[in-house]
Amino acid sequence: MTETPLSGADAADPRGDAPTGAAGSNPSKESESYTHGHHESVLRSHRWRTAENSAGFLLPHMREGMSVLDVGCGPATVTVDLAERVAGGRVVGVDASAAVLDSARELAAQRGTANISFQQANAYELPFADDTFDVVYAHQLLQHLSDPVAALREMKRVAKPGGLVAVRDADYAAMTWYPESSGLTEWNTLYHEVTHAYGYEADAGRRLFAWVQDAGFDGAGIVPSASTWCYATPEDRTWWGGLWAERCVASNFAVQAQESALADDVALEQLAQDWLRWAEEPAGWFAVLNGEVLARA
Repeated sequence: MTETPLSGADAADPRGDAPTGAAGSNPSKESESYTHGHHESVLRSHRWRTAENSAGFLLPHMREGMSVLDVGCGPATVTVDLAERVAGGRVVGVDASAAVLDSARELAAQRGTANISFQQANAYELPFADDTFDVVYAHQLLQHLSDPVAALREMKRVAKPGGLVAVRDADYAAMTWYPESSGLTEWNTLYHEVTHAYGYEADAGRRLFAWVQDAGFDGAGIVPSASTWCYATPEDRTWWGGLWAERCVASNFAVQAQESALADDVALEQLAQDWLRWAEEPAGWFAVLNGEVLARA
């Protein structure tokens, strides 16, 4: 998604990571609280992402020698993939979390990817000059920002004239599953309530096309699309259901649900068990719809 928002440094944390909850957030620095946080169950899903399964709409436009910015790069599995596709060019990944960026650097070193660098940054104040990058990419980021249009304007600023801004976000209301589960329905409702309480838009996927237009991109250069992730094999169900069971009780989603007085420990544990029961269903199936937009700067 990566699902990682960017924020300014938090004075209470020498590493400058975004705060865990709403308390202590600083609007002037956009210290927004990432709904998922950086629990291992979240990073596990981020590490699963590749350029093929998360940037397929962008890949036909990638060329050797390009300069690329990945905004909200997370552990950088997609970022490193992109760097390997633009040999002779350069890729920069930025994120809010210093710890996650350490993980990103480790991955790049393991893969021997030399044309890549990482730094901590604010999505609304990217530390780059105007007209710097051929491609600016953000995956599962805008749904976690209180002003996604402002972030898109900033991405447009650092993109070269005629360059591409590529964004992709999930749409939680469009997620669907089988068999019917009152628990998963309750989880989806709670997720919307939590993100609404913190000022974020869970159904970002359907809004990307509108947001890009609101950010001032020329409509003639905008290409909207959509793609899906599907979890239906026994292995995929175990993985997807298990990580969401953990998120319900151990990630920042659980913290925010309780801070917002929208759920307690008992309710969150019940949702975790509902996820595990779904994962055990022999015919279990879950699909995530992702909205996508390519926009010429």
